[in-house]
Amino acid sequence: MGLLEGKTALVTGATRGIGRAIALKYAAEGANVAFTYRSQHEAAQSLTEEIEALGAKAKGYASDAADFGQAHNVVSEVVKEFGSIDILVNNAGITKDGLMMRMEEKQWDAVIDTNLKSAFNFIHACTPFMAKQRKGSIINMSSVVGVSGNAGQCNYSASKAGLIGLAKSMAKEMGPRGIRANCIAPGFIITDMTSSLPEKVREEWEKTIPMRRGGTPEDVANVALFLASDLSSYVSGQVINCCGAMNC
Repeated sequence: MGLLEGKTALVTGATRGIGRAIALKYAAEGANVAFTYRSQHEAAQSLTEEIEALGAKAKGYASDAADFGQAHNVVSEVVKEFGSIDILVNNAGITKDGLMMRMEEKQWDAVIDTNLKSAFNFIHACTPFMAKQRKGSIINMSSVVGVSGNAGQCNYSASKAGLIGLAKSMAKEMGPRGIRANCIAPGFIITDMTSSLPEKVREEWEKTIPMRRGGTPEDVANVALFLASDLSSYVSGQVINCCGAMNC
């Protein structure tokens, strides 16, 4: 019997990288998985088939996580289809890096809307159902740069720091209703985006990590499993760095 047997998870932005790894990890531990994506229809179909092969129910929802109305529609459809939402993972995110002095307003807005406002949208839509159940786990995917900042990523860092403040506030606000809220702050994780970096750049980056390697999406998914499961039933309002001691 899996750690998430009988639970339903909703993972935003799940067709690749960390989101995909979390969706598959949850399914392997017995959860049914709903997920959102923007336009990667083939990747969404592939993920659905992989989840179903693990014996879990799956369904993808094409939507813009930054759109309040679309988020509420997705949550209503998930509850109708799956019967509940026990776990919400706010993973949808983008980067549009640049120095503050040269950053355009649209770069700032796009990152804040996709990374931070999307979490507000889905938490706002999910909490009434979780409150009625008197249980639920909300997991915001932050970043080590949300904890320590990073030059050239003011918009991204601000959005990821905002996710931490949001989770801590939700933990206090919804704790009396049995709802937990936590953050994961990944460090240098090897995904499609980071794999495209030149080998020398990657090697130099890895030298700054005490564990001398980049993390994998599965490393982050294991932390997400802990926070979704009853193993963390008394853990709320916390930020877990998954960074190989890069930011300790």
